[in-house]
Amino acid sequence: MNPADNQIYIIIFSTLFLGGLMSTFVVAMVFIHRQRQAQNRQKMDQMRAEFEKTIRNVEHEIHQETLTQVGRELHDNIGQLLSLTKLNLNSPKPEKQTEGREYLDKIIKEVRALSKTLNLDWLESVSLDDFIRQQLEKIQSTGFCQTALESDGSYLELSKDQKLVLIRVIQECLNNAIKHAQPDRIDIRIAKNNQSRRIEIQDDGAGFDPSKASTGSGMFNLKKRMETIGGKFYLTSEVGKGTHITLELPF
Repeated sequence: MNPADNQIYIIIFSTLFLGGLMSTFVVAMVFIHRQRQAQNRQKMDQMRAEFEKTIRNVEHEIHQETLTQVGRELHDNIGQLLSLTKLNLNSPKPEKQTEGREYLDKIIKEVRALSKTLNLDWLESVSLDDFIRQQLEKIQSTGFCQTALESDGSYLELSKDQKLVLIRVIQECLNNAIKHAQPDRIDIRIAKNNQSRRIEIQDDGAGFDPSKASTGSGMFNLKKRMETIGGKFYLTSEVGKGTHITLELPF
């Protein structure tokens, strides 16, 4: 075999080898790409399932909180009004009977108001600002502490799921302040910058060490809930110097 034939065979062999190598590379890349697609789909399914579970849990907790509130109102408020109504209606004095009928009208209004709170559709009709304002007014009306809300309306437009999670997280933050901080004042500020919207919850209460395990699990849960709606949760606190919480949601 002459050198020219050898050169042709070498070229053919090299071409076949490179073609096979390229085919193997392409097949490997396609396989890796499909594997990554499957992993991404699996990750997206897990994130979707976690999000849906979070929303269900939040709806359940808000429902339970509402039932607790209704039970408290029935026992403390309406129960007392019914007792006063009974006493006045049983009185022989006409003015007392008139007062008893006025109590009945008030009871009817209170029951109607409570029936509305049992239906969670109210969450869709109330803005986040209105909800926060109502919560702070309830706290202040008890004489527990002073409260204030400062808002630029950054959170007026929210999806139902975002609003649900934010409402529950804010409720939990306020409940923690009431149960553990014993503050003289709670301030909530809502503002935005070019990249995100922020809700800052500040109290001047007892404060705590965030690194302690006893409080870490609750804070971790709030952080995970914010993550399900694409948000972030930040907390700073120091014993004797109050607590500052920031809820951040990108535009």
